[in-house]
Amino acid sequence: MRKILIATALLPALLLPAFAQDKESDRVKNAGTVMKQILDIPDDIPQSVIDKADCVVVLPSVLKLAFGVGASYGRGVMTCRGGENFRGRWGAPTMMALEGGSFGLQIGGQATDFVLLLMSANSAKAILQSKVKLGGDASAAAGPVGRNASAETDVSMRAEVLSYSRARGLFAGVSLTGSTLRVDNGANKNLYGKDVSGSAIVFHKAVPPPPSAALLLSTLQRKSPINRSK
Repeated sequence: MRKILIATALLPALLLPAFAQDKESDRVKNAGTVMKQILDIPDDIPQSVIDKADCVVVLPSVLKLAFGVGASYGRGVMTCRGGENFRGRWGAPTMMALEGGSFGLQIGGQATDFVLLLMSANSAKAILQSKVKLGGDASAAAGPVGRNASAETDVSMRAEVLSYSRARGLFAGVSLTGSTLRVDNGANKNLYGKDVSGSAIVFHKAVPPPPSAALLLSTLQRKSPINRSK
């Protein structure tokens, strides 16, 4: 009887790591689905823009709670091109967290998918090292949309982070100025089963891509296999 009680008491502790890993794996899978769906629509992210991105952050179903002044909260993934200079293939994802203010009149709660493109090595490295405030620590702007749009606009050329949103079927550039973006090390531990930093994942290939990242990585590799930034 005592053995049964001990086993019953230990069961939650044994199941918790597997549950946490499954949760993060589902988040990575959802990020791949979101990325594929966005890149499959006619007026998606311009080729000239994504070809110059060093990293891509996908945040599925970010919840924007609003009672006069809103607040955004979301979890997702970031994948970068391999190597110190971001010239290789898209690599294993690191888990990310988006937090911050969203000021203005909003009604109710609304789940929105966000995609952020990191357009400079400095912004990518800064986010991997510490929490970054968009529009403060890293310049940010709404990304251009459509096949005929170009990355060579004044705003896009200056911005280190370009951001997009998809809600209720509408895909558009959106400003996330004031929000903060950081590596979610706790989620990385859940996903990979050990403590591993975002920098180690991106720059040192500390872990192989999990099976759940297959759609995300294949979609980006097919869409933009070569980094064409200067």
